[in-house]
Amino acid sequence: MNKTLQTFLNQLWKSIVFWTFAMVLWGMFRYFGIEDEPGVTISDDFQNDLHMTGILPLFTLAGFIMGILYAVVEFSFEKYKSKRLSIGLNILVKTLIYLVLIVILSTSMIELGSQLFGIEKNNDLGWWRQDKSFWITVLYFLLTSLIFSFIKIANEKFGQGVFLKMLLGTYKNPKEEKRIFMFLDLKSSTTIAEALGHFRYSQLIQDCFYDLNAIVPKYAAEIYQYVGDEAVLSWPYQKGLAHNNCVALFFAFQALLKSRNSYYTEKYGTVPEFKAGLHGGRLMVAEVGVVKKELAFHGDVINTSARIQAECNKHNVPVLISEELKEDLQIDSNYTTASIGNLLLKGKKKALNVFTIAPIP
Repeated sequence: MNKTLQTFLNQLWKSIVFWTFAMVLWGMFRYFGIEDEPGVTISDDFQNDLHMTGILPLFTLAGFIMGILYAVVEFSFEKYKSKRLSIGLNILVKTLIYLVLIVILSTSMIELGSQLFGIEKNNDLGWWRQDKSFWITVLYFLLTSLIFSFIKIANEKFGQGVFLKMLLGTYKNPKEEKRIFMFLDLKSSTTIAEALGHFRYSQLIQDCFYDLNAIVPKYAAEIYQYVGDEAVLSWPYQKGLAHNNCVALFFAFQALLKSRNSYYTEKYGTVPEFKAGLHGGRLMVAEVGVVKKELAFHGDVINTSARIQAECNKHNVPVLISEELKEDLQIDSNYTTASIGNLLLKGKKKALNVFTIAPIP
């Protein structure tokens, strides 16, 4: 399946589940038990429609549709607009789009409710301007959207499923995990920085990492850290092995930069190239800090990955991978490999067999 489509479908089902639940919950907040409220009188016919066979299915349908629309808008902005707009303008434009969608969806639900359940409610053109119930619904949507965005940001920050584990205190005490790490670094960074100056060089790094973020979700990667012109990526071990994600991401990033050759050449006078080192194994993960709390990984795997990447310049290759990780990947039909020998990496007492890797043309 196309990686972009796979990413969208992953966002789509989460959005549908969340918004269906949110709208059903809203229907229950608004109408469940309303007939028992002091001072509230409703007709017998409308009371029957308040139960699960009546009004709530409308909210379920509304949530399902809103989930689809929300996923389409968010995915479109992430893919095409987010880099071009400031955060404030991004929020303003999306809020206006959602307001229009809520008006259209609410009008449709009122019409459907009228047809199915005989619910009489004004839905003439512009009905929503003076309708207090509509604006209460909009406020609920905005608050719910903030919750959804918070969960999404937390998942992006810590990695898929890690945020829930942090809420449950899973990493309060260090835990052992098996992971793959990639250290991704800009080639000839000092030379480029001197030629561009610090302002344009900073813009170049921004553009490169925007492009990197465009493909990270497609290969199930997590960005652990940005350090200057270097990005540290990580995968749970089996996710990194699946579809050769940990290797495929590097070559996809390389191809993306080349496809934007004219953009980088025109703006910076150079097309950026990156080098990478990969290694995997067991290490410890734990929560660290109180202010700006984050997950930290401790172990030899990280140090070894960084040392492997440092050998790329010496051997004039774009990517190096440890033998241990190479043996666990299924790469024979897609990639060629060649050993560059046993290397005594900086700070290590034991030599490590390291390989170059390249896609088969």
